[in-house]
Amino acid sequence: MPALNSITFVWPWMLWLLLLIPLCVCIYLFVVIRSRKSNSLQASTSTALRTSSPLHRYLCNILLLLGLSFLIICLARPKASMLLPTRIDSIMIAVDTSGSMQADDIAPSRIEAAKTTIKQFIAAQPTQVKLGIVTIASTAALIQAPTADRDELNRVIENLPLQAGSALGSGILIALTELIPGTGIDVQKILTESNQSTGPTDSGTPLDMIKRPKESARLEPGSNKSVAIVLLSDGDSNFGPDPIKMSQLAADLGVRIYTVGIGTPAGAVLKLQGMSARVKLNESNLKQIAENTFGIYYRAATEVDIQQIYRALSASIRLEKHQTTEISALFLGLGLLLVLAACLASFSRNGRIV
Repeated sequence: MPALNSITFVWPWMLWLLLLIPLCVCIYLFVVIRSRKSNSLQASTSTALRTSSPLHRYLCNILLLLGLSFLIICLARPKASMLLPTRIDSIMIAVDTSGSMQADDIAPSRIEAAKTTIKQFIAAQPTQVKLGIVTIASTAALIQAPTADRDELNRVIENLPLQAGSALGSGILIALTELIPGTGIDVQKILTESNQSTGPTDSGTPLDMIKRPKESARLEPGSNKSVAIVLLSDGDSNFGPDPIKMSQLAADLGVRIYTVGIGTPAGAVLKLQGMSARVKLNESNLKQIAENTFGIYYRAATEVDIQQIYRALSASIRLEKHQTTEISALFLGLGLLLVLAACLASFSRNGRIV
């Protein structure tokens, strides 16, 4: 439904034709009054009065005039802001490629489950949606800028490298600045200061003084309808800036982060370089990141869950936005409908259209 206060016209000068409506009314009244005074038309007038009441005649005339008015407005080509369904324009997929993603608590492994989820998610998106890929290990790297080339995206996914360490905050930051350049966020400063801190969650680090996005780039959390981030990880982060604080930066820019937990709470024993350690799914981080940005958290524990996740993600980022659209067809349809109703009503009572 168009917002009435947002209606504008491509050819507003055509609205001058609306002056023809009161002119038609004046001519009609003149003809009716004159005919009633004419002795030669008294017989036909009395016949018309017997077959059609004054209320019926007035209703037909009002419908006809309204219909003509809508048709004239249609000629002016009205535009209005309408709430239309749309898909977001760009999605950054941030995938955890740390060593813990080799764990097999999801068969055949966490990283293979993540690849499957990403491929199915890519296939579910419309062709016009661009997707980019960021890998997250001890550092984060943009390995594919947003593109609509599905074959290239799948090729990149097949060759994801696994490395030691996990810097979820860096992954969010890189994905965010790729989606929205010119935000005023000093990426290098954040990464440098995080490397000097004692850990990604150290509340005493200079990261608490991170420069927020410039005022012109800020939006209400979750309100940016054109971009989104999908983060697939087991939730652990031991390098780089605090992922919770980076999610707050995303919230400042209105960007939603949809998080997918890859793994199980029980975890699995992983052997690396002669050492064994149990790696578990850290859901608290992923849930907090999604909550901060008005996104949604999903857990991928089984093949069934993975199938549900990519369908749910595709549905959850189906957003709506106000878009200025020409609505001439709406006025044309209403005008023709009213004119047709007036003509049919007049014909059914009087045997003539006018």
